[in-house]
Amino acid sequence: MEAKNFTVEELAPLSGLAHEKGVQVFVAVNSLLKQEDLSSAGNLLVQLERLVKPDGLIIQDIALVDLVKQTGFSGELHLSTLANASFPYALKLVKEQLGINRVVLPRELSIDEIKALAAACPENLTLEVFVHGALCYGVSGRCYWSSFFGGKSGLRGRCVQPCRRLYTQGGKSGRFFSCMDLSLDVLSRVLLPLPEISAWKIEGRKKGPHYVYYTVSAYKILRDRGDDPASKKNAMELLEWALGRKGTHYNFLPQRPWNPVSSDGQTGSGLPIGRIQGPGQNPYLVPSEELLPGDHLRIGYEDEGVSGLLRVGKFVPKKGRLYIKLSSGKKPGAGVPVFLTDRREKALDEMMSGIDGEMKKPSPEDLPALMFKEKLPKKFNYKPVVYEVYVHRNSPDSYKGKESGLWLDVKDPGQTAKIGDNSLWWWLPPVIWPDEEKEIKKMASIAVEKGRRNFVLNAPWQTALFDLTKGLNIWAGPFCNISNVLAVKVLQPLGFSGVIASPELGREDYLLLIKKSPLPLGIIISGNWPLTISRVISDQVKTEYPFVSPKGEQAWVKRYGSNFWIYPNWKIDLTDKKEELRKAGYSMFVHLNEPLPPGIEMKKREGWWNWDLSLS
Repeated sequence: MEAKNFTVEELAPLSGLAHEKGVQVFVAVNSLLKQEDLSSAGNLLVQLERLVKPDGLIIQDIALVDLVKQTGFSGELHLSTLANASFPYALKLVKEQLGINRVVLPRELSIDEIKALAAACPENLTLEVFVHGALCYGVSGRCYWSSFFGGKSGLRGRCVQPCRRLYTQGGKSGRFFSCMDLSLDVLSRVLLPLPEISAWKIEGRKKGPHYVYYTVSAYKILRDRGDDPASKKNAMELLEWALGRKGTHYNFLPQRPWNPVSSDGQTGSGLPIGRIQGPGQNPYLVPSEELLPGDHLRIGYEDEGVSGLLRVGKFVPKKGRLYIKLSSGKKPGAGVPVFLTDRREKALDEMMSGIDGEMKKPSPEDLPALMFKEKLPKKFNYKPVVYEVYVHRNSPDSYKGKESGLWLDVKDPGQTAKIGDNSLWWWLPPVIWPDEEKEIKKMASIAVEKGRRNFVLNAPWQTALFDLTKGLNIWAGPFCNISNVLAVKVLQPLGFSGVIASPELGREDYLLLIKKSPLPLGIIISGNWPLTISRVISDQVKTEYPFVSPKGEQAWVKRYGSNFWIYPNWKIDLTDKKEELRKAGYSMFVHLNEPLPPGIEMKKREGWWNWDLSLS
């Protein structure tokens, strides 16, 4: 949302030129769609198909599976990493039942896990693997931090990056959740023998031409000439000058995992080139590298006192002197770090200006009229059973007499004995890694064999873990991030009986959703909802112990299975909205109950989240 995005009029000639040069074009329509967004999304697909003709779309919202059929879009469908297809059994389902052509794998995977997914890849489905670029602390598609703290959803491209900020725990402050950039560099060649991997992905959102040119050039060298020492050295030098953050191999090598959270907390983008010197009224920089006219500098960090951006006006030699004058008029103090964040070399400008003249821009009359209107499914026409479910981590004995749910945890062998409890709803985890899927499938099979019928799945493709769904009462859980009726429609043939809507929605979104839903709907009516779920934790952070944000918001980290869940110390509480939602037609009301670690005190505050804000 903060990027200078392409219009369709700009994309059309760019795509045409790319195709003339043998380059494929994929367009990211990678947002969570609210009900009111469906017409706009459909009109965009119509324009893309007629004018841009991209080779594929990158999507997270499964409503696009239905919209491409309605609009006649003819390109491929690529499932974004935000959709979290993270285990092998998922691949056959997304290919055969959803028509997906490519899956973009999570960044958290090791090479062994990637190989396991490649081995399970069905015919005519390919995989895409991240090799370079920014890392989110949370698992993609499982982060609600920005929405909680800023009212702006990361699933809709509006992330305010709360993980990059300073936090305090036990008297110590640091960027406990701010990650370095992924940089597989020389290790990327290990992917070459896997034919199922059709693309290496370089993250480049909001990056300039300099970054694009340097990273792409480096990985082309590593792909084609990575066994030559001189070429390898050249590629590594290019990556060092790409002006990103410090790099990490992350989990790629399982025998040598690399925590992506930097121990020194310095994960700002750009190349460090020095620190502010001189008197307070006349600060200057002595750069460790030469600076070119047009270079972009970042002075300090946004959350650390004086900061700002500066465009270099003239050439400054290495070890020369550049006086710092920020447009805000503020004077950065001595010792503030300075980063080179972007530059536009003359050669790059010449390359880009050389192709400008080759593009043929469409005339306004070529643009199709915005006439698309989505076809919505029929609303379910039966009276659904009303459920009120209290979900727990451990035995729900204290809630006897009430309908209870229990999170399935492969790390808890005692749960197999609890499967005999006929009253329980079994909740599958929101992230399933490749080495966990067989055990989860086994536990689900035992439950079905014992006659258990009630399940909540937290990714649409988790139905692949069941041999048969007929006769089961399977609901799509809140981590499926369902926010429109076309997504509900796509879930229906997968065996789902109902859907728990995304907790990020607001009042009007919930009411619009129920009006045309082809399946019964539920809602998180109260309880603990995570800020994010991650596969890693900084060695600077103590679990089950409060940490505090710059604005005084308190949270804690708790490990469940392979993942770390981060919770704020206030709950969702829509209980006073329950009657309105029940009258509107909602039929499942879920209460999420987390055991509180010692020392954590829940704050008494309004728990409406986006109820009055709507999802932005």
